Amino acid sequence: MTGEKVIVTAALTGSAHFPSMSPYLPLTPKQIIEEGIRSAEAGASILHIHVRNPENGMPTPDIELFREVLTGLKSRTDAVICLSTGGGMGMSTEQRAAPVTTFKPEMATLNFGSMNFSVFHVAEKIKEWKYPWEKLGMLASEDYIFPNTFKTLREFLNIFTATETKPELELYDLGMVSNVAFMLGRGNLKPPVHLQFVTGTLGGVPSTVNSLVTLVNAARDAIGPGNFSWSAIGAGRNQMPICSVALAMGGHVRVGLEDNLYVSKGVLARSNAELVEKIIRIMQELSLEPATPTEARKILGLKGLAKVNY
Repeated sequence: MTGEKVIVTAALTGSAHFPSMSPYLPLTPKQIIEEGIRSAEAGASILHIHVRNPENGMPTPDIELFREVLTGLKSRTDAVICLSTGGGMGMSTEQRAAPVTTFKPEMATLNFGSMNFSVFHVAEKIKEWKYPWEKLGMLASEDYIFPNTFKTLREFLNIFTATETKPELELYDLGMVSNVAFMLGRGNLKPPVHLQFVTGTLGGVPSTVNSLVTLVNAARDAIGPGNFSWSAIGAGRNQMPICSVALAMGGHVRVGLEDNLYVSKGVLARSNAELVEKIIRIMQELSLEPATPTEARKILGLKGLAKVNY
């Protein structure tokens, strides 16, 4: 990434964090839109979008809620929108793919392998629950496998190709790097690909320097230098340390309330923008500059905002 500016992605709400964990987690379309605008103004060039039921904060595949958020953001910012196909626990492949099929975004995430994806261990830390579904959903994740088979990956990639949507490949462990190399070899993927290394999720690699270095080196060996760009996520308290290491290694970064609720030890972030501002301060200390949306589109080879369907 030598000579390029750094792409900062803001992941605004996600599905793994629950309303009882923070009063600042955006739940309604209006809140998600406002968080996106504030994050873009703070320097994020990509906004990663999930939606939630505005009545109770439960993750949902509701297309009309996606539409409201997407049109609201597009009317006020030219930031790149990266939709989620991760969805939430129990959603079908069709439900997860529907936002891409419907809206033909510039980017969307694609988790690149099946895994244990669990947050049940967090339940014991929560003293009061806002909604009944939260505790039930959190505890149920102990027995949850997040399915991303080779068949569903192929089906997803066919949709991405048809809609000219750039997949952001979410990689939680070393085996998923091999999955990318395999799908490249089969012709289901075309280089250059964009990789998002996710550390610190229960069921995936831990948030350590060794984990990130191993993943990046494995990608260089299996995919080849020049055939991929990459970004890093550190879940929880390791968000800023992992992103700082990624910056030193020449990678891009993702921050936001989807991955981490705290701006410093014991202090809840009041907005995604606070986390964007913090990583940009770290970048400035390293003499790095955030990419604009236009620069991010060029770096990633995106089709442009004029070709989306919203």
